[in-house]
Amino acid sequence: MRLKKPEELRSHRWFGVNDLRSFGHRSRMLQMGFDREEFVGKPVIAIINTWSELNCCHTHFKDRAAEIKRGVWQAGGIPLEMPASTLAEAFERPTPMLHRNLLAMEVEQILRHHPFDGAVLMGGCDKTTPGLLMGAARMNLTTLFMPAGPMLRGNWRGETLGSGSDTWKYWAELRAGKITECEWREIEEGIARSPGLCMTMGTGMTMTALAEVLGMSLPGASTIPAVDSNHNRMASSSGRRIVEMVWRDIKPRNLMTDKAFENSCLALMAFGGSTNGFIHLVAMARRCGVMLKLDDFHAAAEKVPVILNLRPAGKYLAEDWFYAGGIKAALKVISEALHLDCLTANGLTLGDNIKDAQTFDDDVIRPFENPIYGEGGTAVLYGNLAPDGAVMKSAACDPKFLQHSGPAVVFDSYDEMIAEIDRDDIDITADHVLVLRNSGPKGGPGMPEWGMLPIPKKLLQQGVRDMLRLSDCRMSGTSYGACVLHIAPESFIGGPLALVENGDIIEVDVAERRLDVKVSEEELKRRRSLWKVPKSPFIRGYNRMYIDHVNQAHEGCDFDYLEFSDQDPPEPEIH
Repeated sequence: MRLKKPEELRSHRWFGVNDLRSFGHRSRMLQMGFDREEFVGKPVIAIINTWSELNCCHTHFKDRAAEIKRGVWQAGGIPLEMPASTLAEAFERPTPMLHRNLLAMEVEQILRHHPFDGAVLMGGCDKTTPGLLMGAARMNLTTLFMPAGPMLRGNWRGETLGSGSDTWKYWAELRAGKITECEWREIEEGIARSPGLCMTMGTGMTMTALAEVLGMSLPGASTIPAVDSNHNRMASSSGRRIVEMVWRDIKPRNLMTDKAFENSCLALMAFGGSTNGFIHLVAMARRCGVMLKLDDFHAAAEKVPVILNLRPAGKYLAEDWFYAGGIKAALKVISEALHLDCLTANGLTLGDNIKDAQTFDDDVIRPFENPIYGEGGTAVLYGNLAPDGAVMKSAACDPKFLQHSGPAVVFDSYDEMIAEIDRDDIDITADHVLVLRNSGPKGGPGMPEWGMLPIPKKLLQQGVRDMLRLSDCRMSGTSYGACVLHIAPESFIGGPLALVENGDIIEVDVAERRLDVKVSEEELKRRRSLWKVPKSPFIRGYNRMYIDHVNQAHEGCDFDYLEFSDQDPPEPEIH
């Protein structure tokens, strides 16, 4: 592969030209204390950092940014740190998903309009990974992704706790009167013990793992715990590697190909990954010109079982996965299903990167012939309730709900559900089906993670811990239960979910990939004639723009004007 010459660097247009404007660029770099020799003819590397004092998953990113910079300097580049939207899952309401596309736009603009030759993207907390990669894909500037890594295991009275999954579990026990407020507070103090992502197979772990499968991280990066010294070294290695990638002109769309996305679908299924991965992968793929569809995920589910025994579908946590051999060992297990010739960020193929991988605990990383779940852990459903599809994490629910019918209990909003769900006189049994609508991409807006609807207190006290729940929103990757999500088209725009009434029989059949309401077409047509478009409270600003332009869940919830086109925007003029 031919190496670039210094005058072929993108930054040369800013710093290497003998004119008035370049004089201004160079003089301002000198103003900041840089010597000419540090930035002229050297790869200029953006360190896109999503750190903030409200992103608990990224609190170590100040240190990691410094370590990435060290690697860049060592390799003969110049690193320049740039802040970007933090998208903190723990604090941003109603959901950071509302701003994923904004981060993607921000990253594309930062990279396009500054003198950068390459970039290291620092992310991990749920929506930062897809947002960063969507922006990088559209800009198609040499890019490497540095994942935040999982936090340490939680602990309470000697019991291992997992992010999210055990929160929901013990919240149900508290509402049922099975644990005390004092015990609940102890759990609160023990469940999150270090910087890093949720250590269950939530959206954060899912998306950083898939970023690596796409070839956008160095091998093994995604499963290193955030506070492990290997993570520090991975940061400096990423800094050194991005400089080499610039000279060799390796770009995101060289790595994120149709075969790489097929690999990611397979990994998502084999890892028992978050249902959010469906939406994010579709959006990322479409930014690369790959028209990924829900049926592609179903095809992947038929090829691989769930081989990772991680919560919420399994038993263990990400720290155990790392000790058991990490992501490379897990990919080795499903290697026969993968495209091993896909190029990755280190310049080698996926097959090269995993050929020597070993599994050190085959209860954490199961052999292909002894999975924790026989077919990919999430099912794609269609029917008269979901003409454009819905998803259900079948590996993480009571098996009896994989084929179930029951009468609907309908809530038109999250607030209505919260006000009604724990009433003593609510007319409900474990066979009923909870339905939440007006919570999709436009209705939320942003598809908040409300899909794991709470079990009514009345039923919790009877020992019920799962029931069938339907919505057009998302749920956390750390959530579990018989939850049908992402129903499309959403109710807010008149999707069939908007027509369901209390008492209608809802039928789910995972084996047949069906989701239906047992109501005649004539009756549905009558109800549709009476349906009125809900009024949105958002009439201005970004939220209005979001509602006007976001597409549906099966299309990735991207903005309609940001998907791939054959023509890339031009480089900025320098006058």
